[in-house]
Amino acid sequence: MIIASTHDFRAAAKARLPRFLFDYADGGAYAEATLAANVNDLAGIALRQRVLRDVSAIDLSTTLFGAKRPLPIALGPIGIGGMFRRRGETQAARAAHARGIPFTLSTVGICSMNEVRGASKDGPTWFQLYVIRDRAFMRDLIDTAKAAGAEALVFTVDMPVPGARYRDAHSGMSGPRAPLRRVLQAIGKPGWAWDVGIRGRPHRLGNLEPVLGAASGLNDYMGWLGSNFDPSIAWKDLDWIRAAWDGPLIIKGILDPDDARAAADIGADGIVVSNHGGRQLDGVLSSTRVLPAIAEVVRGRLTVLADSGIRSGLDVVRMLALGADGVLLGRAWLYALAANGEAGVSLLLDLIEKEMRVAMALTGVRSIAEIDRSILV
Repeated sequence: MIIASTHDFRAAAKARLPRFLFDYADGGAYAEATLAANVNDLAGIALRQRVLRDVSAIDLSTTLFGAKRPLPIALGPIGIGGMFRRRGETQAARAAHARGIPFTLSTVGICSMNEVRGASKDGPTWFQLYVIRDRAFMRDLIDTAKAAGAEALVFTVDMPVPGARYRDAHSGMSGPRAPLRRVLQAIGKPGWAWDVGIRGRPHRLGNLEPVLGAASGLNDYMGWLGSNFDPSIAWKDLDWIRAAWDGPLIIKGILDPDDARAAADIGADGIVVSNHGGRQLDGVLSSTRVLPAIAEVVRGRLTVLADSGIRSGLDVVRMLALGADGVLLGRAWLYALAANGEAGVSLLLDLIEKEMRVAMALTGVRSIAEIDRSILV
């Protein structure tokens, strides 16, 4: 298969993965209306083409949380990423770090923070933390991330309870006879079964294994999410996280200007404008729709990142024009990882960089700082 875009990576991932994994990556909550809106609303942002502007020298570098990066991009957190390629989080991290951009490890990644840091030669790594009932366990995770050299803590706040994801029940990620259905699907995908099913063991949630032990396996994944996320947490409870973590604190899952202000008020260094890729509450607005208002109310107070619906370098430029300082890639890098491992993620970043350069050249801007609403129609 010729790979020229994220859409090609998606097709390749679908051909290679067992259904339960592809649908887990590809699906959203309920009827998936917000999932579709994330992509469609962003694609509907019209750019203002300009000519004869001398775009012979284009600079894609920017500064995020005090560190200069060659691209305004980080790889966002994805649960069980290590099931999509053998020890997949380590492969994605190596590809990101080779480009000098951060990789964000999920609390519920297959690989532990120490494994990722060791495999990627200590490149820029962020750690994503969920709201967990056991506060002592949360503190242990923060301490582990700090000891491993994580540069930023990404605290996800839009998952007090897991969203209703219909595809997971149909595919075998959850629902009746799920383990048996997953085994039968794996038999039909021998390439994946050998690479991940056999050679990619252990299939455990690496960051949780020190506490859960044998109960940290994939069979317990969905049940653990439902029983351990904490719906009682409030803004006041974030004070101890801010006190425990002395690096950049990024609040992920902001969709409302008032919540953005609250994040700034508690001393967060950044936010991620995100609806969890359409995987939580169907019917909420896309990140594209809410980003401009949020960026306006917190401008100058913290760094604004955005995710959900980004599939190309053109989409990255659109998000920056709408007010983001940088973006997190999600499904895009997971499709690339599933399709061709570390090399796939590297190619994805190459494609996105090239597409950004084209979009910037044809809108007449030469640096990330010049990208603003003036390039939009």
